[in-house]
Amino acid sequence: MALMVVIIWGVNFTVIRLGLNGVPSMLLAALRYTFVLPALFFVKRPKIDMKYAIAYGLSVGVGQFSCLFYAMQIGMPAGLSSITLQSAAFMTPLLAFLFLHESIKPKQIIGLFIAAIGLAFIASNAGSITAVPLPALLLTLLAAFFWALSNIVLKFASNKAEALGEKIDMLGVVVWTSLVPPIPLYIFSFILDGPDVMLKTVTSLSAISTFSIFYLAFGATIFGYGTWSVLLGKYPASKIAPLSLMVPITGLLSSQIILKEQLSTSQWTGGFIILLGLIFSTLDIKSLIKFNNR
Repeated sequence: MALMVVIIWGVNFTVIRLGLNGVPSMLLAALRYTFVLPALFFVKRPKIDMKYAIAYGLSVGVGQFSCLFYAMQIGMPAGLSSITLQSAAFMTPLLAFLFLHESIKPKQIIGLFIAAIGLAFIASNAGSITAVPLPALLLTLLAAFFWALSNIVLKFASNKAEALGEKIDMLGVVVWTSLVPPIPLYIFSFILDGPDVMLKTVTSLSAISTFSIFYLAFGATIFGYGTWSVLLGKYPASKIAPLSLMVPITGLLSSQIILKEQLSTSQWTGGFIILLGLIFSTLDIKSLIKFNNR
């Protein structure tokens, strides 16, 4: 089940790229959340403070996905997007240090520097035929920041719930906070694309665009987060969380196979350096050695 989720989340970036071929970025993000809303009738409302629910919906739905979708619309490759977005894993400890006063482990700092080197490799490809536009790269990093910010919001909400002897249902949070993003995203689409483009797009969706919307809503969101939350509830987080490191790998593979994306040597190098930094800062090597020796 974990492998299925990892594959679905990795292919998710390729599906976004396919969806953007027929639907503008802000409208695609808005439709993604609109199609999640029917799940409200089947998923119990989570016990989370309203201010945290709104903050989470704005940071993930509006902040993260508006930046990511628009970045991919203006030239960010799907494969590199799947890797660069993982920068949230480095930003989260920094934000936790600032807002939650949590300590930062040395390996996290080292992993951050390793990832920075990888980003430098990707950015240094400017001028080549496969160059990533700087605004697209910066927007993807901003999307990672909003993702990291949403993790901090959830941590605040989780701490408050634990103080009351309660536990937050992650699937419930994902589904019910889907009420927040659609209106801001539709407004963004209205401003960027105009009502005529919006109406024409919605009334003439291609089969690929329709598939993309359903995949993003039901596959990546409802099934993905739902299954992941079940796995986290059944097994130790130390065994489940590291599996998410496979998301960029499946993202790269799917973009190569389906989209035929051609990355330069420096982009491949930068991507793998970021993965190395992510692995170094996330995996508990000592625990893995003990686990393998059992």
